Amino acid sequence: MIKVAFFAEILIEEFDGASRTMFQLIKRIDSAEFDFLFVYGRESGHINRVHRAFRVPSVKVPINADYSISIPQLSKHKLEHALDAFRPDVIHIATPSLLGFFALKYARKRRIPVITIYHTHFISYLGYYLSKTPFLVNAMEKITRASMRRFYNACDKIYVPSMRIINELLSIGIERTRLQLWQRGIDFHTFCTGKRDRDYMRRLTGNDKPTLLFVSRLVWEKNLTTLIQLYQLLKEKRWEGNFVVAGDGAARRELQAQMHDALFLGKVEHGQLATLYASSDVFVFTSVSETYGNVVVEAMASGLPCVIADGGGSADLIIHGYTGFKCTPDDPQAYFNYIKLLIDNPLLWEEISQNALRHARTLDWGQLAAVYFRDVHALNDPNKSFEHSSVL
Repeated sequence: MIKVAFFAEILIEEFDGASRTMFQLIKRIDSAEFDFLFVYGRESGHINRVHRAFRVPSVKVPINADYSISIPQLSKHKLEHALDAFRPDVIHIATPSLLGFFALKYARKRRIPVITIYHTHFISYLGYYLSKTPFLVNAMEKITRASMRRFYNACDKIYVPSMRIINELLSIGIERTRLQLWQRGIDFHTFCTGKRDRDYMRRLTGNDKPTLLFVSRLVWEKNLTTLIQLYQLLKEKRWEGNFVVAGDGAARRELQAQMHDALFLGKVEHGQLATLYASSDVFVFTSVSETYGNVVVEAMASGLPCVIADGGGSADLIIHGYTGFKCTPDDPQAYFNYIKLLIDNPLLWEEISQNALRHARTLDWGQLAAVYFRDVHALNDPNKSFEHSSVL
């Protein structure tokens, strides 16, 4: 039996892409082979019912109320006692947060190997969160890079979802031997062309006009300024169609004020989301802060052609002109041109849809989870020596 201590700030399955990725692994844990202890700040109740768990006190993030930060020092002795009693063989850390660094120090002190998944493209967020104090951006980028080097070079295995992000991590100074390409899968039972329902879309929009779909948490680091500019350009061009936005977040009120004719659905459950993807005409995604881009793969698996920003990890998912189109991230005219090209050319739309569908079908969660559990086994190999970095 291999014991894994799994540290994560938030363990709520539908919270965001990182949470959905973690739960693809959590739901595949073989209790005959693995015993997991989950250490978390917030969770939905599922973890406590099924696995061993330890809750760490947490506080809301001032600049983004959707998120919280765990403060392990507030329960340091109890947490260390729980971990010592559990005696983990491997430690999994979701994020280089206070909780993540606590876990890393614990692992180093007890010579326990560490695995992590690169979920969040931290540096890309700084420009948005520091937009009112731009003079701080360069300094904070240097601090963030140093923190990332300190954290990730002390981990034994780092799963990274795209080569673009691997190259960025290498440029920061993360050691290549620790990095492993590990993409994301897709649930083909949920996201598929069979969910297409034009009657549903007609009831939703009140018409049969083409529908553009944007799916994301509504936070400014998703490059929502360009989304607003695209909406305004569509209005200027007198484009006849629907603009549907699925998702919620701190920026929703401002978006609705500036995109008053768009249809905002808020957070939608997976069944409705699958129907939205399959029944829309073009998926638009302006974010450049993704490490991967789960929503892009969900759209592709649903046969929905994508027009996305050429930036961040999601850009690796699209072969321009073959499985979709990529745009200069802050150029609304480019998005408009490709949207119009797809809608005005049904044969091209169908070709892009089929190409995207074939690519999405190569992404299988079962195979990715098998790699993860195999690697956990390898990390636990008593014949392997782990020399943790001394930088902590």
